Amino acid sequence: MDKYIDAHIHLDKYSNIELEKMFHELPFQLSLVTVSSDLASCKRNLALAEIYSFVKPAFGFHPEQVLPSDHEISELFSWIKIHIEQMAAVGEVGLPYYLRSEGRKQLGGYIELLEEFIKLAKKWDKPIALHAIYDDAPIVCNLLEKHSIKKAHFHWFKGDSAAASRLIANGYYISFTPDIVYEKEIQDLVRDYPLDKLMAETDGPWEFEGPFKNKPTHPAMMAHSISALAELKELAFSSALKKLYNNTKSFYNID
Repeated sequence: MDKYIDAHIHLDKYSNIELEKMFHELPFQLSLVTVSSDLASCKRNLALAEIYSFVKPAFGFHPEQVLPSDHEISELFSWIKIHIEQMAAVGEVGLPYYLRSEGRKQLGGYIELLEEFIKLAKKWDKPIALHAIYDDAPIVCNLLEKHSIKKAHFHWFKGDSAAASRLIANGYYISFTPDIVYEKEIQDLVRDYPLDKLMAETDGPWEFEGPFKNKPTHPAMMAHSISALAELKELAFSSALKKLYNNTKSFYNID
């Protein structure tokens, strides 16, 4: 049976019924890296990992929301440190690109919080899953370089060639979603990015356009994504699938 790893999904946002249906329908062997958005999200992802051995939880605070209070930050970090052994990675963390596009201009507190997560990843030798696109990518690179972080994953990365070149030079990974099937921007980026630094994700339950319009986001969509990648890289599907699986398994230390 083929083996897949969804490198970035929000399992906590699916209901138990949706998850049972999703896992029952799978036509392949699957592992999932489920990222967290806040403390409640961390707790649900940990609970899911205790039920499903193929679920690997990442703990963090999604940046596209109002910053937590000092008390909430302290509570979150205290909880993470208690559960550090169960944590596959730090994530999802980063900077609020979309919030700022809606008129929120202040980055300071978000940068400070991100740096604390980076320090945690460094201290505990954990991979870090990042939300950092376009103009935010160089800012995040500065922080990663400052703390000599090697295992960084820029999920659903979008950015110009200069930013992509910097990520490549640092050995950072990026992942692509099902929009590789219909988005030229993503196709061009992935075509030029080293194969050994790529992973596949769904970012579910985020919904997609093109052939996936009005369809619930499901890990099975990765078969379409990887087929698109194989065509872009002029590879056999089986070779692309195996390479992405091994990349993700190694990056996230998945058994």
